[in-house]
Amino acid sequence: MASRVPHSDDVQKALSVLTVLAYVTLPLGSETFEQSLVPTLLVGLAYGALAIFGFPFAQRRGRVFAAAYVLVQLPMGFVLFVLSGAAVGSVLLLVVLVAQSVLLLPLPAAAAVAAVIPLVHVEMAWPDGLREGLGTLAVTAFTVVITELLVREQRARAELAVANERLRGYAAQAEQLATTQERNRVARDIHDGLGHHLTVVQMLLQAARAVIGTAEPERLDAMLAKAQDQSKQALAEVRRSVAALREPRSGSLVDALRALASEAGEAGVPTGFEVRGAARATRAEVEESLFRAAQEGLTNVRKHADATAATVVLDYGRVDLVRLEVRDDGRGMADRPGDGFGLVGIEERVAGLGGRVSVGSAGGRGVALTVEVPA
Repeated sequence: MASRVPHSDDVQKALSVLTVLAYVTLPLGSETFEQSLVPTLLVGLAYGALAIFGFPFAQRRGRVFAAAYVLVQLPMGFVLFVLSGAAVGSVLLLVVLVAQSVLLLPLPAAAAVAAVIPLVHVEMAWPDGLREGLGTLAVTAFTVVITELLVREQRARAELAVANERLRGYAAQAEQLATTQERNRVARDIHDGLGHHLTVVQMLLQAARAVIGTAEPERLDAMLAKAQDQSKQALAEVRRSVAALREPRSGSLVDALRALASEAGEAGVPTGFEVRGAARATRAEVEESLFRAAQEGLTNVRKHADATAATVVLDYGRVDLVRLEVRDDGRGMADRPGDGFGLVGIEERVAGLGGRVSVGSAGGRGVALTVEVPA
């Protein structure tokens, strides 16, 4: 099991420096007690070496080695205190052990070490021993608090760094998702808008060629004028899609669908338009999705259905949703090519609004595209 918290190199260096300084002051001893200089320096050297090199080793090896390290250093520190004649340096070395205990052991165990260290004064006369013991206890308790705060600050920094790294990852994913969604949106706009207008142009030119040999110049001119108008609208769609700046359509959805049905009729498939219920304003994205669905539905009718008539129904009968239906009397689903990207684009648009799309054929004749979007 790993140690309670990893410490930074700066903390390790600070404790090492404090250990060296404490060892240097050991020969100073104290005015009250006699010191055994050579044993003090030898025991202090062993204690200091363990504090500098044994501590990081114990931390890397886990809780058992950490406990063993403290159990070795604690009695050695008591012995050093006695040999040094209660030198200030020996107390500082024990304070280093308290800080290391906080870094190595659970907080209650570190607090127990801090509470035991003042017992080095137990052999003193009781007034002096009590005074020195309380002073040492205050120092060790302060060391526990400061070191624990440092531990928590380092842990918070580590967790914050992990959280920031995750946020950067999430931001990169969100950016990639946004890019993909925008690419798909532009692709849908190109298909639904440009594809519709080019289909109308193609149908008008086909009809114009059919009457070019007749004596109906006015009808031919009307078809070509309509084709020209559709070409201009297609060019506008391309510019909006390339710029990725979709401007909202002007006018109501009812008027836009009525014009769409009229275009389909002029392109060769008579198309009726019906509004059920009282028309009402809805969100711009709802109207855009319904318009694009009708546009794609009528495009498919002209391209695939071989129909003689089609109908667009806009139903406001329910308060909670708007329903659109595009149906034709063509050859049905059996021999009809798949709707490909167009149907996928409609489903993506509608799904993003919480709606649903269905395509069906009754009795093998005709196809009905139904779109329901929450209002």
